[in-house]
Amino acid sequence: MKTGLSAVAEHAAPIVALLDADAQAGLPGLPSALPSSHPDAKAGESSLPVPRARAFAEPLLSGQPLDTGEEALAHADGVAAILAGVGAAPAMQAAAYLVYAGDFLNKPEEIVAKAFGESYASLVTHTRKLVQIQRAAREAVVGEEQLSQQTERVRKMLLAFSRDLRVVLLRLASRLQTLRYFAASKRACPRALAAESQQVFAPLANRLGIWQIKWEIEDLSFRFLEPEKYREIAKGLDEKRLEREQHVESCRQTLLAGLQGQGIAAEVQGRPKHLYSIWKKMQGKDLTLARVFDLRALRVIVPSVQDCYAALSYLHEHYTPMAGEFDDYIAKPKPNGYQSLHTVVAGADGRVMEVQIRTRAMHEHAEHGVAAHWAYKEAGTKGYAGVSAAGEFEERVAEARKAVLHQLLAWERDTLAGESAAVFDDRIYVFTPQAAIVELSAGATPIDFAYALHTDLGHRCRGAKIDGVMVPLNTALKSGQTVEITALKEGGPSLDWLNPELGYLHSQRSRTKVRAWFNAQAQAQTIAKGRELVEKLLQREGKTAIKLEDLAGRLGFKHADALFEVVGKDEYSLRNIELLLRPPAPEPDTDEMLAQRRTKAGSSAPRQGGQGGVLVVGVDSLLTNLARCCRPAPPDVIAGYVTRGKGVAIHRRDCSNFRQMAQRAPERVIAVAWGEGGEKKGLLYPVDVIVEASVRAGLLRDVLEVFAKEKMNVTAVNTQSAKELRGDTAWMSFTVEVADSARLAQVLRAVAQVNGVRGARRK
Repeated sequence: MKTGLSAVAEHAAPIVALLDADAQAGLPGLPSALPSSHPDAKAGESSLPVPRARAFAEPLLSGQPLDTGEEALAHADGVAAILAGVGAAPAMQAAAYLVYAGDFLNKPEEIVAKAFGESYASLVTHTRKLVQIQRAAREAVVGEEQLSQQTERVRKMLLAFSRDLRVVLLRLASRLQTLRYFAASKRACPRALAAESQQVFAPLANRLGIWQIKWEIEDLSFRFLEPEKYREIAKGLDEKRLEREQHVESCRQTLLAGLQGQGIAAEVQGRPKHLYSIWKKMQGKDLTLARVFDLRALRVIVPSVQDCYAALSYLHEHYTPMAGEFDDYIAKPKPNGYQSLHTVVAGADGRVMEVQIRTRAMHEHAEHGVAAHWAYKEAGTKGYAGVSAAGEFEERVAEARKAVLHQLLAWERDTLAGESAAVFDDRIYVFTPQAAIVELSAGATPIDFAYALHTDLGHRCRGAKIDGVMVPLNTALKSGQTVEITALKEGGPSLDWLNPELGYLHSQRSRTKVRAWFNAQAQAQTIAKGRELVEKLLQREGKTAIKLEDLAGRLGFKHADALFEVVGKDEYSLRNIELLLRPPAPEPDTDEMLAQRRTKAGSSAPRQGGQGGVLVVGVDSLLTNLARCCRPAPPDVIAGYVTRGKGVAIHRRDCSNFRQMAQRAPERVIAVAWGEGGEKKGLLYPVDVIVEASVRAGLLRDVLEVFAKEKMNVTAVNTQSAKELRGDTAWMSFTVEVADSARLAQVLRAVAQVNGVRGARRK
C-alpha cells in the first residue's frame, strides 16, 4: 500500500495530466494486477479466465470502433483493468471482453455458453442488452426539454438490470473507461454522455461505495460539463502544489511518529481531494479555495476500532480541533456502509488539515465498496459466476448482495424525491424505433406500448414487431426490446381488447382509454339521434331557419350537442322546445277587455258571467277579462272594476293597481265571484311566476323540466342575465296555466329545490 506523497501523486496524476499542453498524453489506468489481499491473487495465473477470454475476443475486436469512437479491444482492456483495480473477480474481467465480442457473433449467448459456461453467457446477455439500450438512448433524437426525462429513464433501466450486480460493475467500469478515452484523446465528450455520467453513474458508484470509480467519474464529468470552473480550480491547486505537499509530508511524519510512540500500529497516508468535491464544497458553503480545509488531508489506517478512537484521542490532545468539524461515521455509518472518523485540526503553526481514521477493513470498503465483497475463491464445483464460495465467505457474499440491493432501492427512493419507489420487477423499459425510451409496467403488451406513445396510435394499432419480428398483440414485453407498431390510417379498438382472459391489455390506463373510445362512439350515436328529433320538430314548426346553437343557448344549454344528447336519451321533452318556439297569444295593452254586452240592471242573483267562469253580481252577460297585472286564479279573492265602455276587469283583491283605481272611482267597483265547476270544465288560468337563482349553465332547462314533470303548461318565458342585473343573480319570469292557484304553491316548492334556485314565487 502506498503512503504519503506517493499516494497523493497516484490519485492526482489523472487530473493534473489533463491541464497543460505539455502534460502527460493520457490518463494512467488503474493497476492491472489484483490487490495482494484479493483471494485470487494466490491462484495460478493460468487458472484465471481473463487471458482465455481476451484471446477469444481479440480477433473480433481488433480495429473495430465503438459508437463513442474507441477501439473495441482497447476499451475492453481498459474495463478489465478498472475492474481488477477495484478487486472485481476474474470472471467479471473476462466478461468485459466477451460482452463486446458478442456484437460480432451470430449467436453470442450460445457460443459463449459453450466456450465459457452458462454463468458467463447470462452475464454477457444481460450486459449486452443494457449496452445496446444505452447506445440507442444516446442516438435517440430528443428535444432539450426531454433530455432530463431521458436521463431519468436510463437511470431506471440501470436499476432494472441491477438484480445481477455484476452487470452494474461492468457498466460502471465501462463508463469510466469511456470518459478516460475522451480525456486522453482530447476529443469533445458529448454533453448528454457527461451529464448522464454525473447524474446516474457517479451516484450509483457512490451507493455501491466504490469510491475509486465514483471520484474519477465525477471529476471527468465535471471537466467536460464545466471546463472553465474545472480549469480554474485545478490551476489554483497546481500553483500551491509544492508548498502543500511539503506541509502534508511533514505533518504525516510527525503524526506517524506520535502514534507509534503511543503504541498504535498506524499507517498514515496523504489523502487526495478530487476537484469536483472541492467545487461542491466551495459552492455549498460559499468558500474560497483557501478556506477548503481538507485540501491538506491525512488518512490514518489502524488495526482495530479501539485503535481508531485511541488515534482520535491523541489527535485532539496534541492538535487543536476545529469546532463543528467532527463526524463519527463508525458509530453511525453512511447509507452505503462507509465508516471512518472525520476530524479537522490545526497544528502548532495554525494551519488546518482534515484527518480520516479507519481500520483496514473500513478502508477496503471505502475504496472498493461492493466490489470488495465480490472476491471469491475458485473451487471445483460450479457456483455463482462459474465458481462457488462456501461457509462463512458464502454468507458474507449473500449479506453483501442484500445490502447492495437495499442501497439501490434507497437510491431509487431518494431520486424520486418523495414519490413511491418502483420495485425493479414492477417496471420495464422498451424502445421506439427512434430509440426513445418508454417506461411501462411489467407484463405490458404492444397495445399498452402504443397507448403510452399516443392515444390515437393505440386506437389504430393492428400489429406489432419486437426487435423486427412480428408478434401477437397480447405478447408480454421485456426490458430492452425495440417495439414497432403497425397501425391503420383510421379505425378504433376492438371490444376483444377489454376481455381480461385474452390478455391484450395490462395497463389500467390503456383499458380506460379503450372504454372512453367506445363511450364516445355511443355518445355520438345518441347526439345524432337527438339532432334528428330536434330538426324534425323545427320542420314541423316551420322554424328551420333558426340556428341550432342559438336554440340551445336559449334553452340553457352550453352548446347544441348538449341539447341533442339529453333529447337523444329521452331525458328532455321536445315540448319545452315547442313552448319556446310558439309565442303566447296576443293580449290587449290595457288591463280590461272591451265590454260587448250589458245586462239588465237590478238583478240581485249571481249569474254565469263571461270569461274564466267569473260570476258578476247583479249584471248579466257582461264580457269579463282577467287582469294581466295580477293574473287572478281560483280560489283568489277577486273584485271587479267597470271600465268606460270596456267591460269588467277582474283583479285580485290585493292587487295594487285595483286599489289605486278603487280609490279614484269607488262607484265602479262591483262584486264578482268564481263560478262553480271550473275544474270539471277544464278551465285554465294564466299565472305569472318569478324565479330568482344563481347564474349557471343549464338552469333554465332544469326549471322547465320541473314544470314538465308536474304537468304544468308553460306559455311564456322571459330571462334576464347577470350582465343585465347585479352580481351572479338570474331572474326568470314564467307564465304557466293552472286550474287552481293552490296547486301552484306545491309546484313552486319543487322549483325551489332545483340546484342554484334561491326562491320561486307568484308575481
